[in-house]
Amino acid sequence: MEKRVNKEILLVSSGDLRLSANQSCWAAQEQMESQLTAALANLGWTVKRAHPYDSVKKHGFIDSQRMGMDIFRNIDPEQPLIVAESVWQYSHHVLAGLTTHRGPILTLANWSGQWPGLVGMLNLNGCLTKANVTYSTLWTENFNDDFFIRGLEQWLESGTIGHDQSHVRPFDLSLIPSADAEKGISFAKELRDKKVIMGVFDEGCMGMYNAIVPDELLHKTGFFKERLSQSALYAGMTRVKDEEAEKVLQWMLDKGVHFNWGSQPETELTRAQTLDQCKMYIAAVRIAAEFSCDTIGIQYQQGLKDLTVASDLVEGLLNNQDRPPVFSETGVELYAQEALPHFNEVDECAGLDGLVTYNLWRSLGFAGENTLHDIRWGEHYKGQSIDDFVWLLLISGAAPAAHFIDGYAGASSERQPPMYFRLGGGTLKGISKPGFIVWSRVYVIYNELHCDLGVAEVVALPAEETERRWNETTPEWPIMHVVLKGITRDQMMARHKANHIQVVYTDTEAGAHEACRIKAAALNELGLKVHFCGEVN
Repeated sequence: MEKRVNKEILLVSSGDLRLSANQSCWAAQEQMESQLTAALANLGWTVKRAHPYDSVKKHGFIDSQRMGMDIFRNIDPEQPLIVAESVWQYSHHVLAGLTTHRGPILTLANWSGQWPGLVGMLNLNGCLTKANVTYSTLWTENFNDDFFIRGLEQWLESGTIGHDQSHVRPFDLSLIPSADAEKGISFAKELRDKKVIMGVFDEGCMGMYNAIVPDELLHKTGFFKERLSQSALYAGMTRVKDEEAEKVLQWMLDKGVHFNWGSQPETELTRAQTLDQCKMYIAAVRIAAEFSCDTIGIQYQQGLKDLTVASDLVEGLLNNQDRPPVFSETGVELYAQEALPHFNEVDECAGLDGLVTYNLWRSLGFAGENTLHDIRWGEHYKGQSIDDFVWLLLISGAAPAAHFIDGYAGASSERQPPMYFRLGGGTLKGISKPGFIVWSRVYVIYNELHCDLGVAEVVALPAEETERRWNETTPEWPIMHVVLKGITRDQMMARHKANHIQVVYTDTEAGAHEACRIKAAALNELGLKVHFCGEVN
């Protein structure tokens, strides 16, 4: 970084679009900014907030794209700038300004699961990566640890931070067994020749620019978008008969799903909300069948959130092969005995990954159910034969019951937090079963599709530890405790280009490594640049 006489850092904080979320989370952001300001003061730098606290809105977040654009018009484009996040944020609020900012950029989050600041920062990093914006990134729990201070000093001195990414190596087809290569290549060629229809219910959820795959990149893989409207999904719900919704609900009750119903719809899950979700489930399958979609993604967060209940229970059902049967209006069963892979928050990178994985895993003799999760948080855990960093993966929707301990019988449906989901609706909540998984993330960089792949183990933590972690994050959502093989916390954070991570089970640890190799060969054949991360045999 060029030596500056005025050692001043600009600070911006992107927030949610929803006023209730910004107000609820502001106290955590204020505390985080105070700690950051003190840390910079100890190093001889001052902080200037580029936008003030709004006494009417009762928060100090950038809460719209236009607001972000106007703020960046009035700041020095050469000045060092920190985007500080302790909450979920909409990346497009600041993306426009960051694409034209010429000074050093640092994205920073506090290491906390309370409000998903880590998730927000990872999404922003993915958006900046796709937009070819140069940035550095950093995270900290207490703003005084050696890792943070060294990184901050490095950025203040040079304008960049060099993180350890020695866990990453490019995929080389010649270095895997020929049988694995043949399986992956054969699968990919067949998929690409047949072609895939990806149903997208309104693109671009919550400013996630990184979750939109340009059509010309998708087409090379054999995937083609069918652009659908969430208004059509809502209209489809109104045509579903009450007795059809009751049958879906009874199917879940017979499977043992517990619905935590109450009587106050503003704050509690109600039976009526669940029945509306059953209608959405039926409507989604019918629309998918009408357009011959192989996979679909519902945005929900903008548009449907003002009309009807959350889509999360729907998404979990769609992603499970064993799910309530859905019939056309003429009585024909749709996608019989099949999952209809769903990509949460219309994350098209996850949609590509999820459909490939579902079909490839089944061809290999594995269960195909897979889902994305948020990389929410994590801590080192010692006990129960575990002595490792255990990540907490969490997502509001899309997690299938096949991933849970005891399946549907181990699942419950809890009301979504009113702060984000005014009209309610339930989740499909459960604890992911122990076992070995392949994790992955498709992302866009330099206008090319890439994918990172690795092997991990889902571990069982004591009930009290699971409850503690749930209560530190969002207890209404399904949870997965994961140890990433051969990857440290900081390596993962430095490398990952999204808030989302895709996960799928295998039967054994050896099976996970084999399937990871075959999937790498398949994605490579589809034209993606593939990278192994951590310990992949």
